[in-house]
Amino acid sequence: MTAVDDRPAGAAPEIGRDRRRKEDQRLITGRTKWTDNIVLPGMLHLAMVRSPVAHATISNIDVEEAKAASGVVAVITGADIKDTQGAIANAWPLSAEQKTPGHLPMAVDRVACTGEIVACVVARSAAEARDAAELVDVDYDELPAVFDAREAMKDTVLVHPDLGTNKSDFWKLDSAEAGTGGNVDEAIATARESGIVIEREYRNQRLIPAFMEPRSTVVDPTGEQITIWTATQIPHILRFLIAATTGISEAKIRVIAPDVGGGFGGKLQTTPEEFITLAAARRLGKPCKYTETRSETMVSCHHGRDQWQKLTLAATKDGAVTGLKVELLADLGAYAAILGGGVPVLGAWMFNAIYKFPAYQFNCQTVYTNKTWVDAYRGAGRPEATFGIERIMDELAAEVGVDPLEIREKNWITHEEFPFTSVAGMTYDSGNYEAATARAKELFGYDGLRREQQERRDRKDPVQLGIGVSTFTEMCGLAPSRILGALNYGAGGWEHAAIRMLATGKVEVVTGASAHGQGHETAWSQIVADRLGVAFEDVEVLHGDTLVAPRGLDTYGSRSLVLGGEALVRAADKVIEKAKPIAAHLLEANADDLEFMAGRFGVKGTDKGLTLGEIAMATWTSHVFPEDIEPIIDSEATFDANTFSFPHGTHLCAMEVDTETGASTMRAYVAVDDIGTVINPLIVAGQEHGGIVQGVAQALWEEAVFDENGTLVTGSFVDYTLPTAADTISYVTDHTTTPSTTNTLGTKGVGEAGTIASTPAVVNAIVDALRPMGVNDIVMPCTPERVWSAIQTAGSDTAGSTTDNAQPHFESGAANQDDPGSSAEGADR
Repeated sequence: MTAVDDRPAGAAPEIGRDRRRKEDQRLITGRTKWTDNIVLPGMLHLAMVRSPVAHATISNIDVEEAKAASGVVAVITGADIKDTQGAIANAWPLSAEQKTPGHLPMAVDRVACTGEIVACVVARSAAEARDAAELVDVDYDELPAVFDAREAMKDTVLVHPDLGTNKSDFWKLDSAEAGTGGNVDEAIATARESGIVIEREYRNQRLIPAFMEPRSTVVDPTGEQITIWTATQIPHILRFLIAATTGISEAKIRVIAPDVGGGFGGKLQTTPEEFITLAAARRLGKPCKYTETRSETMVSCHHGRDQWQKLTLAATKDGAVTGLKVELLADLGAYAAILGGGVPVLGAWMFNAIYKFPAYQFNCQTVYTNKTWVDAYRGAGRPEATFGIERIMDELAAEVGVDPLEIREKNWITHEEFPFTSVAGMTYDSGNYEAATARAKELFGYDGLRREQQERRDRKDPVQLGIGVSTFTEMCGLAPSRILGALNYGAGGWEHAAIRMLATGKVEVVTGASAHGQGHETAWSQIVADRLGVAFEDVEVLHGDTLVAPRGLDTYGSRSLVLGGEALVRAADKVIEKAKPIAAHLLEANADDLEFMAGRFGVKGTDKGLTLGEIAMATWTSHVFPEDIEPIIDSEATFDANTFSFPHGTHLCAMEVDTETGASTMRAYVAVDDIGTVINPLIVAGQEHGGIVQGVAQALWEEAVFDENGTLVTGSFVDYTLPTAADTISYVTDHTTTPSTTNTLGTKGVGEAGTIASTPAVVNAIVDALRPMGVNDIVMPCTPERVWSAIQTAGSDTAGSTTDNAQPHFESGAANQDDPGSSAEGADR
């Protein structure tokens, strides 16, 4: 399906046009309403008391001194609210056998990670609440703790003793069992005899979603409805889960997500702080606010990634892949978060990527440790998978002795083969990897950089040049409800939109996709302007309030445009359909004689006609309608996809690596993405640039590090290294276009593309620069120290296996020896 443009010749379409975002004027000038801006009469403020230890029983909580402090209204402990508040939901248990610990918003008798909330102080000001929180005296009896997922697998120390194990669940996808491919073990055995077998172990380190606006919640219990303002990506899901876990009628809950300063998955939660603020407000009968500090964000906002990957790839001598086996160990932290173990499983369908692998097996074991819980972070399972496959494809190219792009082309799906069902069972509807790669090579100057690379190698230049390749695809539009149901997910995947035609000719759009910086208000206005033939400026987009937009499943997984945009198109088409008989009545014409073009119904062969605005005005007055005509053309639609969409692209990165110091500097970066139809190129460029920076940051700088006591030693931006504009370069972005066939607009999704593709491109470039020296891996982030260490040990049995540059082994033990992300040494920048 593709969009139909019925406007007269010469009319400039909105779709495909660079439009400055409507939102930006209020956002960048600060003239907007963030949650922390909200001030209500009589409002009280909360401060959380958090555990300084990773695992302990709570023997006593003395709150008397805090209660007596200036301005304090109440001190609340877990025992005070445990009977009125259910456990925080895990909406995606992988199976009925999944081990899931109870997770109360506030610990009652035991804590399982540093930062877990044990008490809450309510005071008349935020400063008084924070001061009094220091006076709460908690006695902890420390218990043994485990911080390394591989050590946790041994069950020597239990994170939750009542579960009897640290293992949460095991999930497997096997192409032979599913009937989508051959037996991977047979393919590997054959390759050992007559082909190539490459085995690699990769580490996706733990990351922290460092959004601009810390999380904040305001709860007003004083009206007919409980109104909750919160910095969230999921107002509709939050409303449902509050009702489900507290017993409050869903009809009595109103959730508002005002402008939200970034999320990246980090606000895709029903958080302990939201439930505690609600409990305090209900208990005291007054509005309550909680806004976290940045240091609280770092330790208590859920973390991302944290996977160990073992890949075994089988191929023929000339590099045709015959099988891929993936063994994944995913650290969930202390609890199963809202998407819990489901996030790593999303990678099951992406390790095979753009390739025609004949046999495939994916195995995922999730495990608990005494660290902050892990959940979706920009890309959610797909960046991890892309990293693994793109790294090992480079290793295959090195083994065969060919260019990395050549080995990819040998194995990828050609454009003539679409639609193509992958070995993992996903049907890719459209794509053209050849076109995207050709364009990227042209913009990058690929052949010239390869020549320069060889020249530097020949003269033994201390600064070597490396070229990194990442040819990726991802599945967007999370997700078709039928697929989610088959995967035991607790909600649907549809999206909703409504269009209200106002009497003045203006248009109100109501969308269930709640934005947190993506530019929905602008893109949605462009879609409606084209579909209904109204002015871009005359469209107002409403979202983020469950009273205004009562139906929706919110924003994550690159789903907003693919699902929300399609629902909007269908609602617009219903407006036209409902307006047609009304126009026919008003024009005294047969409906079959009418044509709709550029926002106007006209009688064929005449100059008689009415605009949608005129029809809307007529329905408002309703003066001349017979009884059988309903005087309204407002419409709504709900769209549930049949499958995912599959954007793809080719990212190329050139890195200069100083072999004497280990410093790595980006020389050039080109990204050519195919995201189907582009609604607003300016917005897309922003998404691509932001996403690339996020992926590059994982490759070079970011890492959440815990010490041997479970303390987060990267708990501020002093230690957790985020890039600034001065640390990056100007990226070159471009597009090829193969429209999706799964939605009317032909869109595919772009919000996560840059993050998914860029990390392996950067690491591949650094390894490519050092491969002649015997280096074949560097554990992320590729700090100068780790790069230098890899160079020093290159060619020895310990190459790539120093403390800060460890090859992960699932059977290994101590956290402070093999996992650079679980020791104080790993924090060295």
